[in-house]
Amino acid sequence: MTLRIKFNLVLGLASLAGIALAAVLVYDLLQKNARDEVLDSARIMMQSALAVRGYTVGEIRPLLALQQKRQFLPQTVPAYAAHQYIKQLQQEYDEYSYREAALNPTNPSDRAADWEADIINYFRNHESDKELIGTRHTPTGPSLYLSRPIKIKDPGCLTCHSQPSAAPQTMIDRYGPSNGFGWKLNEVVGAQIVTVPMSVPLERADNTFKVFMSLLIGVFILIAILLNIMLDFVVIKPVKKLSEKANEVSLGALEAEEMAVKGNDEISSLTQSFNRMHRSLANAVKMLDETV
Repeated sequence: MTLRIKFNLVLGLASLAGIALAAVLVYDLLQKNARDEVLDSARIMMQSALAVRGYTVGEIRPLLALQQKRQFLPQTVPAYAAHQYIKQLQQEYDEYSYREAALNPTNPSDRAADWEADIINYFRNHESDKELIGTRHTPTGPSLYLSRPIKIKDPGCLTCHSQPSAAPQTMIDRYGPSNGFGWKLNEVVGAQIVTVPMSVPLERADNTFKVFMSLLIGVFILIAILLNIMLDFVVIKPVKKLSEKANEVSLGALEAEEMAVKGNDEISSLTQSFNRMHRSLANAVKMLDETV
């Protein structure tokens, strides 16, 4: 096995190990960044929905209090306002969603699906947890969900949700007396759930990973080519010349011209040593001839 083959074998193994390690680290980092990007979008949606809810409670509901006594107006319901806001957003981003799912909602359309019910029950069993993040597989690809519990902290909420006899008649007329009652103070009755698709950030991360790996492999190939060129000029060619000169001397060409010494590296030192050996051998043979 030649010196070049040994060198390239070691270089290749080292390069493969470095590329593999870089691939694992960079892929994990890009995936994490993609998930963080999606999570940031989900938090913005959640905070936007909360802002709309607060605006509805603080400014819209008082303005419609009188009309509410004659006719139930869903515009006074914070959840309705948040849903309407997200509905406008979905005209451009139809895969984004916001739900205020409940196990026993007043509006049947807010009833929790099976996976949403699991989230609500999680919050019921883990009262100290204020947020739950997870990933769901959907027909359009993986989606990240961010959820927070809906807990009855305001006794005023029980006016509409404790029992039908205490609820506004206008609400009973609209939704009936069967749903949305029996809620209790400090009880988790539902969850705010924001769902954001991960397909675009993940695709962007995969494309970035492919570009990075292509550039990295290209850099390693370029380095390998440059190192082989340097190896050829700095090591292999000088060693070949030394080998050829050694063959000449071993065959009796003691008067052959000495090799030129260039530089101060190990090859130059070896060349100097060979020249000294050559001179010593030539002198020894000359002295031996004179003695004879």
